[in-house]
Formats: sequence, structure tokens, C-alpha cells
Amino acid sequence: MSSPHPRAGRRCHNALNPLHSTVYFSPDFAGELARIGVEDPRAAYFAGRAAALGAVGPGTVAATFYNFSHELIAQHLPAVWDTASPAAVLDARTRAVDATLRRLLGEDAVASPEMAEAARLALRATEACTRHARPLYAAHADLPVPEEPHLALWHAATLLREHRGDGHLAALLSAGLDPLEALVSHTATGKGMSPRWILASRGWRRTDWEAASDRLRERGLLDSDGELTEAGTALRAELEEHTDRLDRAPYESLGAAGVERLTELGRGFLTAAAAAGAFPDGLSGKG
Repeated sequence: MSSPHPRAGRRCHNALNPLHSTVYFSPDFAGELARIGVEDPRAAYFAGRAAALGAVGPGTVAATFYNFSHELIAQHLPAVWDTASPAAVLDARTRAVDATLRRLLGEDAVASPEMAEAARLALRATEACTRHARPLYAAHADLPVPEEPHLALWHAATLLREHRGDGHLAALLSAGLDPLEALVSHTATGKGMSPRWILASRGWRRTDWEAASDRLRERGLLDSDGELTEAGTALRAELEEHTDRLDRAPYESLGAAGVERLTELGRGFLTAAAAAGAFPDGLSGKG
């Protein structure tokens, strides 16, 4: 079994991670959380993604999610657990994943051999993931694997997402980027979320964004127009390469052919989901 290209894991992640994220943009998720009493969309997101950690407070979520304002999180946690327990939230999330994938991909895709194959490959990759120093991954790794292939694929995509994400936070800390500096510099690459979306969803103010931009300029990473300098571009590239190194185990375990096939299958499902309206307008870009 040959080893995959060093960036093959990143390409696979870029196919599976957005497929995982579809549920948090889904009306099915909002509906299922509202049915158990969590009607505020921000509270629903924090609870839905953090429930595997237990009834945690805002400090734990700020640490593990990284790029949200602690002030915003504290408006919803730990109060949300008085409305719905973590177990109830996890059950609601699973129901939402089921409804979302069936709606976006269609019943034929959900029941297809390709879905089952993707689930098997993704789960096999997760067998090489490690728990230590990866809190969000470790919490989700303790959850049972669903039996239905589309739910198993989403579960595996979640594990791979959080495994890479936990490693990425270590890379951000090593690079000396605080939460908002990380967001500003990522947006400046043209691949991150738009400033408008960040300010609306992450709890930061425009003055916070401008202050983070000024700090990046002082470090020579951002120019006067808000574009990455040569040093900024190099830093963002090293961040991704650092993350690749910390995240290589699951993809090396799967092998080059397995990673290529999982990426192909994931892209197919992601393309179908995007065409069905899985993501809101204005989510990414510099504007």
C-alpha cells in the first residue's frame, strides 16, 4: 500500500468537512433543536457541536471552538443545558443529520453502494486517529458509530474534521495567531468566511476585526489594503502544512488509493449537496 501525497489528506478533508457542516446550516437541525426547546440558532449550534463534551460551560467551548467570542458563548452556555441535556441534543442532531442528508442527496444516494463504500473508507481512516490533546475529536470518538451508512459517514467525517481541527489549533497557537487574527488572515486568502458572516456569527465587533487587522499589519502579515503580504502568505501556507503533518496518520493508514477514492466519493456527495442549496449565500469571500 503506497503512502498518499502529503496534501492528499487536506484534499480529502476539504471534501468531507463541508459535508459534515451541512447539518449546521440545515432547517432540519433548527427544527429538531427547537423541538427539544432550543430555539435560538446560536444556542443550537453551540449545543449541537459541544454536546459530545457534556454539559460544558463557555470556557471549554471558547477553547475548543477557538474563533468564537467568549462573550457570545456565555450568553448561551451553560444555560442551554437547563433546557436540553447533552444526550437529548445528540439525539436531535442525529435526527437532523438523517433528514438533512436524505433531503440534500436523495434517497437513492443515501441507499447507494457508494455511500456504504465511503462510510467504510472514512471509518477505516478514523482508526488511526489519536485522542490525546484532541478534546473535540476525543469526545466524539467516544460516541457509538451509527449503523446506517449515511449516518456512519457523517460520524466519520465529524471525527476526521475534529481530529484535523484540534491539530490546527495547535498550529495556530504555534504561529501566534489569536482567534480573530486567524479568521482575518484566513479570509485574506480568499478561502475563508466573509467578514460579514464572521461578524454576524462569531460574536466579534467591527472594531475587533479592525484591531486584529492592525496587529497583523504590525507583524508584516497584512498590507494596507487588507491583503496578505508575502510573509502572510508564507505563514498561512506553513499553517496548513503544519496541520497536514499533525493530521497525516488517518490518511497514511488508509493509503493513497483509499484516500483518492474517499475524496472522489466525498466530492460527489458534496457537489450534490451544494447544488441542492446546502450552504447560504455570502458564506465565503473577502467581501
